[in-house]
Amino acid sequence: MQPVQKSPLTSLRTADFDYDLPPDLIAQSPLENRDQCRLLVLNRQSGTVSHRRFDELPRLLRPGDLLVLNDSRVIPARLYGRKPSGGRVEVLLTRRCRPDSWLALTQPGLHVGQTVLFPTGLSANVETIEEDGQRRLRFDRSSSDLDHAIHEVGVMPIPPYIRKPLERPEFYQTVYAREEGSVAAPTAGLHFSPALLDELRSAGVEMAFLTLHVGVGTFRPIKTAEVGQHQMHAEWFRVTPDAANQINQARTARRRVIAVGTTVVRTLESVVGPNGQIQPTEGETSLFIVPGHRFRAIDAMITNFHLPRSTLLMLVAAFAGRERILAAYREAVVQRYRFYSFGDAMLIES
Repeated sequence: MQPVQKSPLTSLRTADFDYDLPPDLIAQSPLENRDQCRLLVLNRQSGTVSHRRFDELPRLLRPGDLLVLNDSRVIPARLYGRKPSGGRVEVLLTRRCRPDSWLALTQPGLHVGQTVLFPTGLSANVETIEEDGQRRLRFDRSSSDLDHAIHEVGVMPIPPYIRKPLERPEFYQTVYAREEGSVAAPTAGLHFSPALLDELRSAGVEMAFLTLHVGVGTFRPIKTAEVGQHQMHAEWFRVTPDAANQINQARTARRRVIAVGTTVVRTLESVVGPNGQIQPTEGETSLFIVPGHRFRAIDAMITNFHLPRSTLLMLVAAFAGRERILAAYREAVVQRYRFYSFGDAMLIES
């Protein structure tokens, strides 16, 4: 496996990636028709903005364009249990460590050696407390038995800014989700319906799939004053030989490679070689993309509107320019776009 590329962190200030958002623009529920959301199209060269709808994508893209999508599937990672004494415990699984162990956020915080009891007889013991406060939980079962138990007792881990219960959990999955492992959805892909995917294929747009299991660290606002002081959490990914070959063929033919979501951007930028070729790889990436990063793997991206001061906002600012992104966000606020996970989308192209 080739070493993961490091981004050129500079003396950027976290406050430079802040913006004002009226709370009523934070989408609280998904649209009934996924592909009917609004689409802000930003030209990263000129800064021009146009307002479209997501189901217009087949007419906005070009025959031969290659969409690269993340097929990771969200697991029911939020679990509710109790201490042996009866106290309630909320657990958010964040990352699998071993067949029988997960890193997790717990509320309240638990001490090493404490046990959590879940419905259906599942239990876990706190093995260690990590530097970032996460608990390493060792469960009383392993592998597929543990996966089955998590599906029995867990619920969909929707973001904390969504206050309404999710009536249909499948709306927090992409329609092409296959590989289980994410604890948050790769939200740029939520807008694709089966019908839209078929229409895109009929229009000559190709598709390739990779996997990156999304962790909670990706979405957390940065709390350090200097961007370079922030520590990115590692996330597991896989780029198969078939997917790498598809992407490399598109690049050789000078066809556009369009990343669907920041997870795809981070994965591709982590595995692109010095010659511009994508390497089939499986491993972890903690790549932190900020302004100053030289993009070598993608030509355009589809993304959602991201939290202030987040690593995701910095990534799109690195691709399109900080001033252009913040200006586009201000325009989106004026035009009353819907923000965050169940919100509207943006296409950033040249």
